[in-house]
Amino acid sequence: MAQTAITPQGKIYPPTNWKTWLGVAPFFIFAILFLFLPSLRLFTASFTDPEGNFTLNNIIQLFSEKYIVDAYKLSIQISAVTALGGGILGFLLAYSVTVGGLPKSLRSILITFSGVASNFAGVPLAFAFVATIGRQGFMTHILRDYFGMDIYEAGFNLYSFAGLSLVYMYFQFPLMVLIMAPALDGLKKEWREAAENLGASTAQYWLKVAMPVLLPSILGAMILLFGNAFGAYATAYALTGGRIGVVTIQIGAQIRGDVLYNPGLGYAMAIGMVVIMAISLAGYSWLQAKTERWLK
Repeated sequence: MAQTAITPQGKIYPPTNWKTWLGVAPFFIFAILFLFLPSLRLFTASFTDPEGNFTLNNIIQLFSEKYIVDAYKLSIQISAVTALGGGILGFLLAYSVTVGGLPKSLRSILITFSGVASNFAGVPLAFAFVATIGRQGFMTHILRDYFGMDIYEAGFNLYSFAGLSLVYMYFQFPLMVLIMAPALDGLKKEWREAAENLGASTAQYWLKVAMPVLLPSILGAMILLFGNAFGAYATAYALTGGRIGVVTIQIGAQIRGDVLYNPGLGYAMAIGMVVIMAISLAGYSWLQAKTERWLK
């Protein structure tokens, strides 16, 4: 017979039985089928060659093949640039509509847009940018025909590192807005009033009170943006056609390519991504825990 649970704080919880686990059963089934089993398959397949034999060569190539190392470096660079740029822009936008004094109606519009834009990626996003600022995009024509500005003659290229980073920024900064708006709302008015009563200026309040509280949340959100960009595949492939060799495109080439075809190496590269993502998520969780301590 199940016993009533009593916590050290004196809280009493009712006894549990097998029926109470039925509600979370779909979650565990989903996690096993779509997370644990694929991860196990990914791990075991990374130690096989194209013939299915055991090998450590795939893991060794992660550190010895220049194109693989360059792919990781490129993905990390794009992810870092867009995480920093999206983080700064997203924080400023979130600040403007929370504590910055802009009309409340504008906040609803921005939050709604951010919810949609943060999930707008892949082929539709790539096509939208090609149609807008591609070589034959309508904005490109407007700037050239009416203002005499040819952005491609000036050195801009949508199908380059800078262009891909710009496209990634479209879904990066809205995600930052969604994360930072609640954190900014969590700043207690009493903290600002106390700082002003002690003679602190607005700059001193933000420098010595608000930013130390928000910094873990800001850094944690940027880590989340880093992981969001690091795992992107469809947007980069649809925009560049594989000409920019980020690691996700290289994995696709190894698994289903007709020139570079070594599924085991592709799985090993995916394991490398999993390790980097796990480190990012661990850092995010740690920083979020520090933030929640202040914002309770």
